[in-house]
Amino acid sequence: MGHRPDILTQVADLTQAGEAFALATVVRTVAATAAKAGAKAIIRADGAISEGWIGGGCARAAVLKAAREAIDDGKPRLVSVQPEDLLAERGVAAGTERNGIRFARNMCPSKGTMDVFVEPMLPAPGLVILGSSPVAVALADIAPRFGFHVTVCAPKAEQAAFVEADARIDGFMMDTADGRRRYVVVSTQGRGDEAALSAAVSTPSAYLAFVGSRAKAETLVSRMQERGVDAGALAALKAPAGLDIGAITPDEIALSILGEIIALRRRDLRHQIQRVEAT
Repeated sequence: MGHRPDILTQVADLTQAGEAFALATVVRTVAATAAKAGAKAIIRADGAISEGWIGGGCARAAVLKAAREAIDDGKPRLVSVQPEDLLAERGVAAGTERNGIRFARNMCPSKGTMDVFVEPMLPAPGLVILGSSPVAVALADIAPRFGFHVTVCAPKAEQAAFVEADARIDGFMMDTADGRRRYVVVSTQGRGDEAALSAAVSTPSAYLAFVGSRAKAETLVSRMQERGVDAGALAALKAPAGLDIGAITPDEIALSILGEIIALRRRDLRHQIQRVEAT
């Protein structure tokens, strides 16, 4: 328990940095075990324990595996590490899941039982909006209601238009250090279109869209290709942005864009879960 303050500090730091990790907590022990109820550990996406302790090798492999899977699919797990004779009494084998509990074998001489709750701590998805058009302002206003971390990139003189924003960047230089899964929307509408698009395509994202007509986007893309911008990066650009719902007003266009992003995000999450369940 002596590590608890450090763990809480690191949980806050990793959350602020937008990093995915898992928090493992020992919730019950029976007989002799190295870790006791309440012990915690932070497990990073690569399977490394960066802070805390949940016991030695008897439970480590099973908990780390559960943590990696939890980070992948966003679902918590309860792992029960038990000696082989108790597993046999229950009629379960190591790796079996029953009633939401995954059983693992304790091969250590202690022969104790330890139950560990593994909770994925996933960052809010990042929505990066470049520009300060009415559509950009409307999108920044509604996105937080759906759990998005909103970053606004626009000249400082135009930032006052945004009431809801988690982060603000003066100009169009995106933050490459943020580890969140990012969805990027360029909504400059004639004020710095090419500069904003150049910044957007230079940073990896799960979604890249341009608020404007297809013809205008094609003109900008052609101009950027002539300047040597990577054609592969430009090919990912979606224009016009949003689902086709017949949107006309800035609020309606913002809604169509957010709907498209949510549909993409949920589809990707379903695919992640299917991949984890198949392994």
